[in-house]
Amino acid sequence: MRPLPEVPSAAAPVDAEQAGASLVEHYPRLVRLGYLVLPPSLSRSRRVLAAHALAQRSLQAARRAGPVSGTGLPLPRRPGRTAAAGPDYASVRRRVLRGALAAGLPLRRRWWPGRAQLPPVLPLVWGLRLFPHSGGADELALEQRLSAVGGPARAAFVLRGLESLADGEVRRELAAAGVADPHAALREADGVAAPYALLASPEFDPCALQARPPDLPRRRRYARAALAAAAAAAVCGTLLGLPGGGWGRGEPAAPPYARNPAAEEALDPGALRMVSATFWRRSPRTDFTAWPTRGDRTEDVRLLRRALTVWARPGGGVRTSATPRTPVGPPMGAPQLLYAGEVGTSAVVLFYDGLRVVRYAEPRNADPSEGAALDFARVDGADGASAGALVVERAAGRVRYLTAPWVRKASLRDLLAPDRAPRPLHRTPDGVTDALTGTGSTGGCRSWDAVELSDGTTDRLVTDLGELAPARLTSGPPSQPHDVTGRSELESWARTACLLPSVRSHGVRSVNSWTYATQPLPEGGGSARWLCTRAETWRGTGSRVLAQFQAPSTRPPGSRPPGVVAARSEDSPACGKRIPRVLAGVLWKSRGGRWYVLAAGSEQFTSLATSGGVKGSARGRLLAVPAGAGDRARLNGRLGDGSQVGALR
Repeated sequence: MRPLPEVPSAAAPVDAEQAGASLVEHYPRLVRLGYLVLPPSLSRSRRVLAAHALAQRSLQAARRAGPVSGTGLPLPRRPGRTAAAGPDYASVRRRVLRGALAAGLPLRRRWWPGRAQLPPVLPLVWGLRLFPHSGGADELALEQRLSAVGGPARAAFVLRGLESLADGEVRRELAAAGVADPHAALREADGVAAPYALLASPEFDPCALQARPPDLPRRRRYARAALAAAAAAAVCGTLLGLPGGGWGRGEPAAPPYARNPAAEEALDPGALRMVSATFWRRSPRTDFTAWPTRGDRTEDVRLLRRALTVWARPGGGVRTSATPRTPVGPPMGAPQLLYAGEVGTSAVVLFYDGLRVVRYAEPRNADPSEGAALDFARVDGADGASAGALVVERAAGRVRYLTAPWVRKASLRDLLAPDRAPRPLHRTPDGVTDALTGTGSTGGCRSWDAVELSDGTTDRLVTDLGELAPARLTSGPPSQPHDVTGRSELESWARTACLLPSVRSHGVRSVNSWTYATQPLPEGGGSARWLCTRAETWRGTGSRVLAQFQAPSTRPPGSRPPGVVAARSEDSPACGKRIPRVLAGVLWKSRGGRWYVLAAGSEQFTSLATSGGVKGSARGRLLAVPAGAGDRARLNGRLGDGSQVGALR
């Protein structure tokens, strides 16, 4: 059975002068009530102004209307609370409540909103954003719970907690304010599980405010747009609607996390973590946390604010990229500033938040019509070997690096020319290198640039694989990979480099290439090498393994063909520290025109065998069995403990 509608209390005349006195006496309480009931879709700054406007407008309405229906008897209160205010206060409160509820109603006519749904005319604040002081976790939880319920339920909860009204009086107040079903509003308010004492928190006090400046670049753009619109109106007599938007989005569009104090701090350029130029010398860690803050625009607050704002809320004109499985959300707290400066034709900002490196780039003139770029890359778990450089610019097939402070010398080496000495790579005092050709930027594989970084004791090779963090290149068995040294390892990488595009843009941290077997070929064909190339990722999963066969070649080093991929696998532990073994085979044709199945395993294998289209076996870890063109064979190997293992796949 549906409950009967509520009947308002007996009417009593309310004098406008008494209502004005009540408004002055209880003004903070009335404004807090309006602030809490107003729809949460409004920004905190707009809710503050709207709450003050509702309270002040209620007095104007009382003066126009004269006697207004109020409660002739004292209002019922919850036990233990202070006495209720008189009918003059109740009248003003009812008008505030009615206006706050009307602001959350859907538009009846799209082209004509109600007065309460419009931004307030007065009070008016220019050049500042006002909002209450931030509360704690309990206040934030209450704000979220109130946002999840409707306006009538918020009003019921506030009347119960802030005004200490009994349920019967709450229903009458809601009915007088135009709520169709006060009973349903009370039932919905019962689901807000929070103590009423939180309503008195500074978080919900729109009379004790903080002031912050608005987005100043956007305000200047609006001023220029307003002048252009005025000129157009004078010429054609038509008022043109000006579109909003831009890089610094306004508060009304801000998502809920923007009301979180930690998130607000993360968007404050003044809260960025700066590192001194000499900290890395005494730092207990040698990774990105030890990088100093560098660049010629580290004091440019407007650039840093735009970068942080775009990071938190990238618009449609922002080109965004990320390595696989990299979160692209806003910063989790105030990030570390690695670099802010002009590189080439762009202004670039590099951040580090402990998990990711984030690169923001915009045109030097900060023209929003030319767009901006935002790149994310995971770099958690970095060390001195993998934190040697970051890509600071990528444009027109050219790449510039920002090197670590401990890098004393940078050189450029062509991996396809192992006999050629590396060329010195010039760097600015901030550690930004000259532009070099990006790998894979041109067709074919005629050269492959790698950067050799020296800290005075060790030379490390890194190469660009299309991401912010270059991949480190190593050689040696999986148990002890080491930096590429010596002619043999350089020649091995000369025939491996052209296979790197298969792991490009995959979030690769390092690539290790390991010669695990050398096999004499049948019919005096020379000796071939078997290599296992493993690409490890920053995220730990998605590693890629290639087993390659490098046949002997009479060409000089640097012009020999790349190895043939005999097998490949993804997310396999093979050829890694956990399972440092690999087995692969190929169908090979000799110079005499005869076909063979060739196979090789790492040192853990004691015998190999083929089945299927080609049958054969061999003791040890090398196998060569005659075969026919197009034959297919299944390859297996036996380990020293007697267990049987299949080929990499």
